[in-house]
Amino acid sequence: MGEDGTALSETVRRIERSAGSLATASVARMDETLPWFRELPADQRAWVMLVAQAGVRSLVEWLRREGRRPSQDLADEIFDAAPTALARSISLQQTVALVKVTIDVAEEQVPHLAVPGEEGALREAVLRFSREVAFSAARVYARAAESRGAWDARLQALLVDALLRGDSSDVLASRAAALGWADAPPVAVAVGRSPGGEAAAVLHTVYRAARRIGVEIIGGVHGDRLVLVLGGASDPLSATAKLLAGFGAGPVVVGPAVTTLDEATESARAALAGFRAAPAWPDAPRPVLADDLLPERALAGDVEARRRLRLDVYGDLIRAGGELLETLDAFFGAGGVLEGAARALFVHPNTVRYRLRRVADVTGLSPLTPRDAFALRMALTIGRLDPQAPVTQATT
Repeated sequence: MGEDGTALSETVRRIERSAGSLATASVARMDETLPWFRELPADQRAWVMLVAQAGVRSLVEWLRREGRRPSQDLADEIFDAAPTALARSISLQQTVALVKVTIDVAEEQVPHLAVPGEEGALREAVLRFSREVAFSAARVYARAAESRGAWDARLQALLVDALLRGDSSDVLASRAAALGWADAPPVAVAVGRSPGGEAAAVLHTVYRAARRIGVEIIGGVHGDRLVLVLGGASDPLSATAKLLAGFGAGPVVVGPAVTTLDEATESARAALAGFRAAPAWPDAPRPVLADDLLPERALAGDVEARRRLRLDVYGDLIRAGGELLETLDAFFGAGGVLEGAARALFVHPNTVRYRLRRVADVTGLSPLTPRDAFALRMALTIGRLDPQAPVTQATT
């Protein structure tokens, strides 16, 4: 279009006749100057050729409209020629590079395409149109990212749901593979309250934090709960502490670490049981290990927590010898006073102190710590209530 606003009619006809050669020359230049383009599969290179041809056709249509600002539909039509999968194979930065090469080729051909006196007007029109194409590319990638984010959020929710149900390892493996899960050990599950809002936005927040600390993650929003599967974190509790910004208010519970995703159902069940029982421990740290909530979980009816307290705590005390149980009973009966327990046992207070240290060594729980004492008393109660407890008294 010239200064007087007349259409570049003859120039437009020349461009239209040269559309095929322009697209071919653009792709050839891409092949020469962009190493990554040469490595694309044949089908993707063919898609790029289609996009280049559509770009020339759209430029012609725009010039026919006497240079008026093109509508969004006109610019977007350029990328309609290729499937959405192209946006997953070629980054936005690479697409901008392709557009730049095409525009460079078109500018070089201006002297041959424009009729005398219209070279400047054509060059300006090409540059303005390239800006519209760049905006259109950004829209295409934004839509692709939004669609991919929504799809990933749904797929992750399905995987987490399968994990919570205890589905077969084949189901878990196939869904995890679709999400690019590398199954880096150890694997652990963290459960807390969701902050609310769109699931994709919630997961985007935790993913950004996970990338910063180098942890693999899969997440799902189930009702008001946010469930995260962490992989490759040597200390899942510490890693979860760095992801707290993605959770809503309230307790965040981390299940025990396991070796692979196939075994993560155990971690998920423990984390969920701990999340339900956590309100009974108002001063619990955040995050907190599900194993640290065994007493509350047992009171809430968690069968696994009762089994752990009976076998791993009460059973260890039984196997270590009767004097430890006797000393614990005396210590608790004396209200946690060493001297009172010593008088009841007719031993020196140092003997009581030594035996209590042995209790801590055997069970990992110190009777001198209020929290651990609570867990020990719960283990003694559960162990003595269950006549079927498969524990064996140590023999001497």
